Amino acid sequence: MTNFRPAAVPRALQSFCAALALALFCVFLTPATADAQQDDPGEVVKVNTSLVQLNVGVVDRQGHPITNLSRNDFSVYEDGVLQPITDFEPSTAPFSLVLLLDLSGSTQSFRPTLKQSAYRFLDALSPNDRVAVVTFNEEVKTRVKFTNDFSKAAKAIEYVEGKGETHLYKALDYSLEMLAQEGSRRKAIVVLTDGLDTQMKALDRNLAANAHTDAEALASVKPDESSPLRAVLAAADRQGVTIYPLALPSGDPKRLSYAIPVQTAIYAAARARMQSLADRTGGRLNEIRRLEDMGRIYAEVAADLRTLYTVFYRPTNTNVPPGRWRAIRIEVSRPELLARTKPGYYGR
Repeated sequence: MTNFRPAAVPRALQSFCAALALALFCVFLTPATADAQQDDPGEVVKVNTSLVQLNVGVVDRQGHPITNLSRNDFSVYEDGVLQPITDFEPSTAPFSLVLLLDLSGSTQSFRPTLKQSAYRFLDALSPNDRVAVVTFNEEVKTRVKFTNDFSKAAKAIEYVEGKGETHLYKALDYSLEMLAQEGSRRKAIVVLTDGLDTQMKALDRNLAANAHTDAEALASVKPDESSPLRAVLAAADRQGVTIYPLALPSGDPKRLSYAIPVQTAIYAAARARMQSLADRTGGRLNEIRRLEDMGRIYAEVAADLRTLYTVFYRPTNTNVPPGRWRAIRIEVSRPELLARTKPGYYGR
């Protein structure tokens, strides 16, 4: 393919981040025969259960991807009951992708690195993939509509500029609406951001306003209960969209020093929501610890997409009460392999 290329944490926060890390390990290194569990009974994201689409990654116990499996190698269980697989797409099937770039003020200082890294992502795509480039600050803009002309996408990225607020969840909604026009193709969003959505920051600040300690502030903010996040998860579930957040170091709660409790809560909640976007859609949260690693991480995400299978099934139990969590378990025929997909969904 053509090459497109033209730098002391509070104790309560340490515990919070450690819990996030453990949750990520459990989701993505779960044996292929393990049950997917509901993490938050209070989270209500409902989807139409007429068809469920799963993007599934399979690796061996050394973490090497396995890409030569067939439909007969997979078994899907919903609430412990085996489901008939109605359709299957191998890991070579193309994707429709939204490359979503944060152009708020917090990314101004490293725009050249951002652009060069995005070019590396385009380099790594399959020729049959379709990509759209979308940017956001307080406005969401389509820079390039879905195309497999990656040089056109690269040229659009070359000239993007912006500053201002961060309207992340508005941009995710917008991207999902675009993907809805891509029919039955496999779909994903790769979003580069610090996660500090302007609206969510204001809400979290109000919730934690009366906290006197980090622990109180963290307890007062319930990240997964925010309606913008729920709306995005519902739309992603309906379409089977996998979300890969690339988290910039400027939003890393572990980097805060001498922060007041409210600030601790805002940063930790933002990162927790990004973790939920990945976990609930079968994606992966990629934390960028050094800006010079950004290009490599973009390339790794593109490579990860090339290892995903897609499995479709129609649930056999049509009498489940609305709003009930339906747990998904996926097994592969070789017990030494490990699988990951989304843990389930809320029925409607």
